[in-house]
Amino acid sequence: MGPVLLVSGVVATAFGMWRGYRHARDVVAPLAHPGEPTKTAVEATQPLVERARIRRAIRSLAASLAWLAVAMYGLFLASTGMAVR
Repeated sequence: MGPVLLVSGVVATAFGMWRGYRHARDVVAPLAHPGEPTKTAVEATQPLVERARIRRAIRSLAASLAWLAVAMYGLFLASTGMAVR
């Protein structure tokens, strides 16, 4: 049972970290690039919760945290698999 837990934990950790990184990168990308000036000016007149960039950033942040939780669970599985032997 130990090797199964170890392998599944390593796979979950690697996959969760990779997907978490990709979603975190999507959160940071709008901060690094100013975007189109006209679209930025139009979005500035909208309330904060109606802006597409804000909604996309919040959605990506939530997905990133969820995938990082999967990665942490994978670490738990791997450590349990090492202890069971």
